Amino acid sequence: MQNTLAIIKPDGVQRSLIGGVITRLEKNHLSIIAMKMVYMTKTQAEGFYAVHRQRPFFESLTNFMSSGPCVVMVLEGENVIARYRELMGATNYEEAAEGTIRREFATDIEKNVVHGSDAPETAAFEIGYFFNRFEIVS
Repeated sequence: MQNTLAIIKPDGVQRSLIGGVITRLEKNHLSIIAMKMVYMTKTQAEGFYAVHRQRPFFESLTNFMSSGPCVVMVLEGENVIARYRELMGATNYEEAAEGTIRREFATDIEKNVVHGSDAPETAAFEIGYFFNRFEIVS
């Protein structure tokens, strides 16, 4: 079994897409083993996305991610990182495959509704950023 972090970003929460995203996760047999709503400060968003600090989009990304509440989840399953990333679709929603979350719901390359870890090491850091071991029910 593998774990990954999933986030419904502020645009998804604001547009009442939480239920639609969760329904897709469940229909694709991705088990939610932890979930909560958070409202990151700018500093918290900067810490979460520290790996992108030198990228030109860092400032706008951290401003966006601290602009409203997010839903953070831990997903569990066989090969869950790859399976969830496939379900999310490409970062640029215009390039995302039909039937993916981003293709259906995103409105912008940055406001693309969801985030997911890209590797086991990233997942471990990201999960630990939002959850302690007592909050994860496996």
